[in-house]
Amino acid sequence: MSRPPLMPVETALNKLHAALDGSGPVGCEDVSLLDAAGRVLAVPVVARHTQPPQAVSAMDGWAVRSADFGAEPLSLRIVAEIPAGHPWTGTLAAGEAARIFTGAPLPDGADTVVIQENARREGDTVHLRTLPIPGKNVRAAGLDFRAGATVAEANSPLTARRIGLIAAAGHPWVTVRRRPRVAILATGDEVRRPGDPLAPGQIVSSNSYALAALIRSFGGDPVLLPVAPDSLEGLAEAAKNAKSCDLLLTTGGASVGDHDLVQQGLGAVGLSVDFWKIALRPGKPLIFGTFGDRPFLGLPGNPVSTIVCALLFLKPSIERLLGLPRRELPTVRLPLAVALPANDERQDYMRARLVDGRVTPLPVQDSAMMNVLADADGLLVRPPGDPEKTAGELVSIILFPAGSLPA
Repeated sequence: MSRPPLMPVETALNKLHAALDGSGPVGCEDVSLLDAAGRVLAVPVVARHTQPPQAVSAMDGWAVRSADFGAEPLSLRIVAEIPAGHPWTGTLAAGEAARIFTGAPLPDGADTVVIQENARREGDTVHLRTLPIPGKNVRAAGLDFRAGATVAEANSPLTARRIGLIAAAGHPWVTVRRRPRVAILATGDEVRRPGDPLAPGQIVSSNSYALAALIRSFGGDPVLLPVAPDSLEGLAEAAKNAKSCDLLLTTGGASVGDHDLVQQGLGAVGLSVDFWKIALRPGKPLIFGTFGDRPFLGLPGNPVSTIVCALLFLKPSIERLLGLPRRELPTVRLPLAVALPANDERQDYMRARLVDGRVTPLPVQDSAMMNVLADADGLLVRPPGDPEKTAGELVSIILFPAGSLPA
């Protein structure tokens, strides 16, 4: 009897997005602008005032009237000095100039600023070395934005640049999506926490800690649950602790072995599986569905598979809970350093290094080897049925941020 075909990665991602679109984003909270970096804006931000509120000088120099410009350089009488924050209430008349500094309001009557390098002062007179250009070095009122203009749209990430604009628009607080709470449930009788003594046959759970770091980098709050034993009752009991979270994430127990109990154990307490088994390497046994009224992701137990699946499926899950639009993982096209055989029916994410601008797959691709992933510069993506590759051919690679695990 032939086995059913595995689900393509793109099909699985489309189903995941469709399901999360139906559930909607998480709720909102107000935070200080000082604490808003990396958050996702929930409501638009509208400017409270016009910036600049009136025409201001863009340089240190001399405020002048373009009506005074003739065919020859001018000599003008100095009638005022205008530093930033101290407007002059007079009006510039014919043949007059005002010393002005960057950011200072342009006086009435003036429409141009001559930079100080192009002028020479003698007592109460300034001599212009060159003919000024009308309107030069002046920032018009509202050049940046006007009162009532939207300076930040809802469902947009708050970068340092956007925060600076919001601050300039007069807002000390913003309304953001709260960070989705993601419960991490590791499974397995053999699994122990870092620092615990290890008996024969036991291993340290690295997955929970790598996932917690990734969840934070994706914009969520990780919640580490106690490790679930390899029993249906123990697994169901451990999962009860996820009721207050927005997404339940399991690691391990997703395959088809006698001790891979996630579907059976959680199925008795509210798990509904949408899809399982993806045409993916590493990470074929991934499960997606709902646990009660919240999304559920069941990741494989091998640590490399866990992180690759987190990049592909957990990252967009958290982004959708935050109200962000769908965003593909960025890839670049670079030449191969070595030849590669044809790929099989699974989409492959090979750990690779960049050497002199060329992609070199690491020689060992075992999904249990974290040191290989930690040493990689990115993931070489090979679609199903990808033909043989020769050295120099262009391939797609997802690059990791420098000096960190993928985020």
